[in-house]
Amino acid sequence: MKAVRTWVLIADGGHARVLETRGVGPVLEAQADMVFSADLPRSHDILTDRAGRGFESQGHTRHAMQSPVDPHRELKRAFAKKLGKVLEAKLAEDRFDRLILVVPPQALGDLRSALPKKVRATVVAEVAHDLVKTPHNRIWSHLEVVLGKEPRREVGSARRRPAGGGKPRKR
Repeated sequence: MKAVRTWVLIADGGHARVLETRGVGPVLEAQADMVFSADLPRSHDILTDRAGRGFESQGHTRHAMQSPVDPHRELKRAFAKKLGKVLEAKLAEDRFDRLILVVPPQALGDLRSALPKKVRATVVAEVAHDLVKTPHNRIWSHLEVVLGKEPRREVGSARRRPAGGGKPRKR
């Protein structure tokens, strides 16, 4: 029987890497061809001009006009779309069976909307933490809770609710 290959995508808005584990165990191998980085200049570096000015319809008051979108944020969304396409291609190549997303909350929302349905179906857990700068040898301690688990789960923080869903009952 073939061991289940689980990929752990560790990403944020501009960096991503993939680690792989086979079966159950604390061994995470970096996938050398799955390291990505996006050039994300600051918003004021992208927008070279000052905001435009507009006149009030009555009177002599003037107002600055702002762009309806943040170009820096749009670059992060484009990076999430790129990751979605790459993961779809790697799934078609049968490189992984399951996927765990370790992404900060805002980037996780972008990534969820960018993932194709086939890739989304392989997601077994989501961890809403930023572990991009965490050293490779310390990742396992953050993922012990979700690695090896089949049902899809969301883990928002290290604190867990007690079994039974809340406060202990008085007897």
